[in-house]
Amino acid sequence: MNNFHLSGYIPGAIGRITELHATYYHQHWNFGLFFESKVASGLSEFLSRSESSQDGFWIAVTDGNIIGSVAIDGSRAEQDGAKLRWFIVAPQYQGSGIGKILIQTALDFCRTCGFRRVHLSTFAGLDAARHLYEKNGFKLCEESEGDQWGPVVKEQIFELLPG
Repeated sequence: MNNFHLSGYIPGAIGRITELHATYYHQHWNFGLFFESKVASGLSEFLSRSESSQDGFWIAVTDGNIIGSVAIDGSRAEQDGAKLRWFIVAPQYQGSGIGKILIQTALDFCRTCGFRRVHLSTFAGLDAARHLYEKNGFKLCEESEGDQWGPVVKEQIFELLPG
């Protein structure tokens, strides 16, 4: 996949990333309004306060359309580690290498910032994403039933200790 580029925030990014999450997770996991509003409010809050010295936000764009995203929230990096968030690739582009590039870009940023720990929250069943996380050195460190996204799922926390 060579006809896309990475960008930072552009107008419409919050809505499009929220839409990608809401439609994918509704179709595959029956997530609803609670999840969609959580994505929208969390992403809005993050982008409103983000600082380029500690936070990163990247979108994959092709033909003017946002087809993927990832963010690094470094606001609590000293205490808890940086958090990888809002990672998604539009279904028709999954498997094209865009996810790999988004993750690598985010982790390169973490290394540049000198973050000692990077973690993410996800849930069991997202096998393609898990493969990418593990391929990049993330390890599953916690697993429990929970409902932070609405429906009860097996929530997972992965962490990476960048070298």
